[in-house]
Amino acid sequence: MPASRPEGPGRPERPPGLEEALGALGLEGVREYAGDIFAEAMVCHALPGRALPRTVTPEMRALVVDWLVQVHEYLGLAGDTLHLAVHLLDSYLRAGRARLHRLQLLGMACLFLACKMEECVLPEPASLCLLSAGSFSRAQLLRAERRILSRLDFRLHHPGALLCLGLLSALARSRPQVKLLATYFLELSLLEAEAAGWEPSRRAAAALSLANRVLDGAGSRPQPVLYSSAELDPLEQCMVRGALRGPAPGLAAIFLKYARPQRQGTSLAAARLLRGLQPGPP
Repeated sequence: MPASRPEGPGRPERPPGLEEALGALGLEGVREYAGDIFAEAMVCHALPGRALPRTVTPEMRALVVDWLVQVHEYLGLAGDTLHLAVHLLDSYLRAGRARLHRLQLLGMACLFLACKMEECVLPEPASLCLLSAGSFSRAQLLRAERRILSRLDFRLHHPGALLCLGLLSALARSRPQVKLLATYFLELSLLEAEAAGWEPSRRAAAALSLANRVLDGAGSRPQPVLYSSAELDPLEQCMVRGALRGPAPGLAAIFLKYARPQRQGTSLAAARLLRGLQPGPP
């Protein structure tokens, strides 16, 4: 799917050190295409500004995304798979009507399609149906998959925000702690319907900028600077709200996932540090 130019920056200039950044991401074999890869990722368009269908509220969407995070973690899938699944869900919802009682089925079908794009080993459709506690059958899952493909005209390729974050953090030579915290902020933004209306590169830049500010102080900004502070501020505030919300009922999966020792208790540390940055009462 060709990427259209976003409203923020134009086609970004090739930053110095791009080939080395691709090497750090394990992409040494594609260095000759470094400029094209960077441009493709950084100018990938946002979703159309159309609102969600009237039958689906942002709260209902967030509940489905939270459930998808749980399924994704249980299956041990790649991070890009989760981001692509949520992108497909938002694309479908903004392209037409959706039945409320089929929202869980739609989310699982989007995850199944994302697996076909990103994973080497696919989960069995029957296994996905079992994870839904029998809410739908294998035949219903495959029919939903066909509906999604038809509505999206088979446009499944999407250089997502996680790729942009990897490129930007490699270019900035960010510490592992900064990248992990930025990844947490970026995943939190999946719960917010408003964040789907921003370009992936802007979401990634906001997550990395916020992580740098939290860990290294207010004056730190990663390079290259693709967006101004004013352009990133609405997204950063969205991520801060999500991090301070904690394990809210029905929206706890990402917080609990990043609270585990395997992820260094990142969500707990982020909430503590962000509270320390909040202005106190006058």
